[in-house]
Amino acid sequence: MLRAHGQAARKPYSIALAPAQARERGYLEFLIKTDGETPEGRELAALRRGARVEAHGPIGAFVLPDRPVEHHLLFIAGGAGIAPLRAMLWQVLARRSRLRVTVVYSARSPRHFAYLAELRRLATARRIELVLRATRRAPAGWRGDRGRPDTSLLRALIQSPATLCFLCGPPGLVAGAASRLRRIGIAAKRIRMEKW
Repeated sequence: MLRAHGQAARKPYSIALAPAQARERGYLEFLIKTDGETPEGRELAALRRGARVEAHGPIGAFVLPDRPVEHHLLFIAGGAGIAPLRAMLWQVLARRSRLRVTVVYSARSPRHFAYLAELRRLATARRIELVLRATRRAPAGWRGDRGRPDTSLLRALIQSPATLCFLCGPPGLVAGAASRLRRIGIAAKRIRMEKW
């Protein structure tokens, strides 16, 4: 839970760094939409270097297990929902495990993808499989997919029902992806969801 010092309301944000990264760097990182749509976003956007921010937590149960029994992790993110999944992604990569990691990331348009260069570098290095989907606007030269993840895409990405899935983003994306995953044979206990 974050708020600018003196601000009345706290708002939940997901930490966007893996625990080891936060320890090494000595700070926490958050992905905060500051376009002025919410009072909290406006107040946090107005902060400058050195400003005081109050944090409470972390809290919640949307976390990566220490030793997943599954051999494939599927991360499905929408917009700023990439933040906690990025933290989990780096946690997995730091462990140097042999887990197969797939990231399906949807955003309104290509300019709305956070951490895009970083994700593309990981995909180019074959550390992750990356699927990008623009849901509203995309330039003529856009080479990614369009629309939210559909059943055919998920079926193509999942080779085994023993896939651990993490979903974070707008409620419609999360609910729709969870329903599709169940339809293609992923057990409910292997579908972890965080909504905002």
